[in-house]
Amino acid sequence: MKFSHVFFLLFTINLFSQTWQTTSITSNLNGQRFDDVFFLNENEGWAANGYYAAVYKTIDGGITWTEQLNEAMLGGSYYFRNIEFLNSNIGFLGTLNGEFFKTSDGGDTWELVTNIPTTPQAICGLNTVGDSTIYGCGAYFTPAYIIKSSDSGATWDFIDMSAYANALVEIYFLNENVGFVSGNNSTGGVILKTIDGGTSWTEIFNSNIVGEYVWKLQVLENSTNVIFGSIESVSPHLGKLIKSVDSGSSWTSYDAPETLIQAVGFISETRGWMGGHTTGIHETSDGGVTWTNLNIGSILNRFFIVNSGIAYASGTSIYKFTDEELSTDNIDETVRAHLDIQLLNNPVKDNLEFNIRFNKSDNLLMELYDNSGRFIKTLSKEKITDSNLERSYNFSVKSLAAGIYIIDFHNNNGRESKRFIKL
Repeated sequence: MKFSHVFFLLFTINLFSQTWQTTSITSNLNGQRFDDVFFLNENEGWAANGYYAAVYKTIDGGITWTEQLNEAMLGGSYYFRNIEFLNSNIGFLGTLNGEFFKTSDGGDTWELVTNIPTTPQAICGLNTVGDSTIYGCGAYFTPAYIIKSSDSGATWDFIDMSAYANALVEIYFLNENVGFVSGNNSTGGVILKTIDGGTSWTEIFNSNIVGEYVWKLQVLENSTNVIFGSIESVSPHLGKLIKSVDSGSSWTSYDAPETLIQAVGFISETRGWMGGHTTGIHETSDGGVTWTNLNIGSILNRFFIVNSGIAYASGTSIYKFTDEELSTDNIDETVRAHLDIQLLNNPVKDNLEFNIRFNKSDNLLMELYDNSGRFIKTLSKEKITDSNLERSYNFSVKSLAAGIYIIDFHNNNGRESKRFIKL
């Protein structure tokens, strides 16, 4: 018994000596984001940069990284959203540009997947499970669907999810049959559960605020009845941490550190982290009741938990939770505007006019809310195929009562809002 107490004390001291550090991955110019990070084990992992559309690999736990792929090699303009591997050779890369890629040699070469019955417009979430099963979902800008392969990507099924959701952004399976998918529907951020490999789904959570997304999901590795989720909200609402301890039958909600919260990761029921578009890594030691800003990282999208002592996060750089001393490059941590938006008239009497400059191909969803964050209507959903393009927009607001309104812009790089006054 005395030995057990000593072991627990040493383990606790070691755990809390660990810190988040920036790895030496290539400097990320202009404050753009690594959208995803995935590790097979403590040493072998991959990272996907979104805006610059590049894939990096490490075999030494993030000490060094090698670029394996960029959009110039593919001959197009891409936004890489996520990356997952079944094993050291077979992996998958999701984009927001209607194309999906597979590697069979550990990421050295990639091929376009062309045999999905209905071509997905985007893959926003990926999850590999077991020896040969892969699930994917999309799209944040609608519609909602799932792709599935049970033979390591040789053949695929396409599952229309429009009966359950408007948009899907995250998917996580406990095994080949039992899993969860999240996003939003017409009433709020939503989580769905299946026990038959995606044939049927049951709604197990809804935030009941229109415009919110359940953006990321995490199941606690050693206690799979414990599920965490992050809710990305819309101004002026705060985002949320949601938690279930009974496999999704009931949920508890806590305020998150910001509105546009996305990343969530826990190493126990009480200790974990969150982050999003306008914050770095925030830590909780009481299960989400209170949060502490660790003053590291920015524009976070993913926490990846390897074990109770090692974790990674993707944002402006790739960050590692470790007791190692990592050698790092200088990283530009400046938070950049996601879109170059210029309101041409404010206050507005009859028509709201604005310009947007797009630096590369994109997807854009524009929605109108009142000043309390109540959804009014979708203004536009469009696919941008040109680079260095400026577009002009004009929307009639004659039917709106006088007051303050919010126009919400959601594109591949993130989400932001502009307020205007209706006279």
